[in-house]
Amino acid sequence: MSAPALVFANISKSFPGVLALRDVSFEVAAGTCHALCGENGAGKSTLGKLLAGIHAPDSGQIFVFGKPALFASPREALAAGVGMVHQELSFCENLSVAENLCLSDLPARHGFVSRPEMHRRAEERLALIDARLDVRRRVSELTPGQQQLLQIAAAVSSGARVIVFDEPTSSLSQAEAERLYALIGLLKERGVTSIYVSHRMEEIFRLCEAVTVLRDGQHVATRPTASLDAASLVEMMIGRRVAEYFPAHVKAEAGRELLSVRGLTSPGRFHDVSFALRAGEVLGFAGLVGSGRSEIAQALFGLDPNATGEIQIEGRTVAIRSPDEAMAHGIGLVPEDRKKQGLVLSLSALANTTLPILDRLSRFSVVRHTAERALGQQYFDRLRVRAPGLDTVAAGLSGGNQQKLVLAKWLAGRCRILILDEPTRGVDVGAKAEIHALIDALCAEGQGVLLISSEMPEVLNLSTRLLVLREGRIAGELTRQAASPDAVMRLMAGIAA
Repeated sequence: MSAPALVFANISKSFPGVLALRDVSFEVAAGTCHALCGENGAGKSTLGKLLAGIHAPDSGQIFVFGKPALFASPREALAAGVGMVHQELSFCENLSVAENLCLSDLPARHGFVSRPEMHRRAEERLALIDARLDVRRRVSELTPGQQQLLQIAAAVSSGARVIVFDEPTSSLSQAEAERLYALIGLLKERGVTSIYVSHRMEEIFRLCEAVTVLRDGQHVATRPTASLDAASLVEMMIGRRVAEYFPAHVKAEAGRELLSVRGLTSPGRFHDVSFALRAGEVLGFAGLVGSGRSEIAQALFGLDPNATGEIQIEGRTVAIRSPDEAMAHGIGLVPEDRKKQGLVLSLSALANTTLPILDRLSRFSVVRHTAERALGQQYFDRLRVRAPGLDTVAAGLSGGNQQKLVLAKWLAGRCRILILDEPTRGVDVGAKAEIHALIDALCAEGQGVLLISSEMPEVLNLSTRLLVLREGRIAGELTRQAASPDAVMRLMAGIAA
């Protein structure tokens, strides 16, 4: 047996009001891909950030290739051969792809930045993961999936011997994810050790030789993946069995027409999109990243001033030019990027939940705080938000609990039409099952749901009907019975059956 690449010895870490890790110890074999699993808030991301120099442990020690590692910054960690690919993206969005990739070592000539050399280096770094991006393009113009590829390229090109991947495929299309899987295989061949944080069972069993499970900040077990199956791993993660991974879909007949869209068009984004949504129905949107799914959702929520076409709500033609108007018509949007578009991170969990409906909770422009807290607690309990309390700042919650807050906001708003863009991105298996059951319950109550998801099993199992988009147009519509992975992929790729 060779010496382990990493040793975590009795690691503990706390933040104000939260004990994130308690006495965690385990080892990671060199040159392997090691999964780190657990529910949202179990401590997985915190452990990765301790290794990457973002935080320091309160107690315990980390050894990297036998040497004690206490990094004061990510730069120190990277110099020691430890890099991290974060779940939540962080870039200088006003700068180009090349400038972001070369920011720590900008090439200079005669005291000025050499842009040709910078572009060459950036293209080389992107080529390492077969990512095709225009290095002159601003990062703010990239999709979340493209930004994730950029972050992966930055970590891989640094020459790190240990890389922490924190939910790396959460923003990627299936084709982009497949390239990442191939890349991790190549890293293994080069002797690079990967810590792989993921909620996706198929990824863990496909990529990882071993898995460590955390629950409530404590180490539960470290096992070879070959000795486990998905059911036993989920039970270790959440401490209970999940009887049904996907909730049963609503079998009742669809009700009245809630939403009708005709000829919806936005130049350069999508063209001539028409569909209808009925009460009690989940209408799925499938498509590759860049196919126009999220852009259509934004237009329906009044975020695209260039969108044209006819929108009817319950048979009445309406104009939706702003989110205020969308909300007035009973439309809610859970956006793809919860941090930038779904939450005010500096506000409390309670304030985020009640923000869209403060007018209903006010009397003479004064918020009735007792009613506000009662309503907030109701949706905290319904969605099982794991937080110290209603007044916890949203930025301090785990990604999954932040996602639950975004959902709570629109449930409190009693929206008749709910647009869900990647509703379970970065959410653990227990919370995912709860969100699926919630979608099912909303349909039973007579609401209509537009579901956008890059996870094929999710969109297939939850959708009553499925629209497949390709290059900004509807490539086809499939009934629940006709929808299969093969049929969806063929429509996505423009291949005839």
